[in-house]
Amino acid sequence: MRTDTVIRNKGTQALMENLGLVDAERFIMLIQKEPFDYTRWQETLYEDMSIEEISQKAADHRKKNQL
Repeated sequence: MRTDTVIRNKGTQALMENLGLVDAERFIMLIQKEPFDYTRWQETLYEDMSIEEISQKAADHRKKNQL
C-alpha cells in the first residue's frame, strides 16, 4: 500500500505531465474550490464500460505497474 505522500507526488506528477505546470495548478485550485463527492463520482466513473472492459483495464494497469 502506498503512503499518502507517494500518492500525492504521483498524482501531481501525472497532472503536470498531462496538463503542464500552469494547467495542473489551475486544476488543483478548481477542485479545492468546489465540493467533491468521491462516492457519487465513483458511481458514474465506469458507467459507459462493460465489466470486461473494466477488468481488462485493471489487468493492464497491474501488468504495467508490477514491481
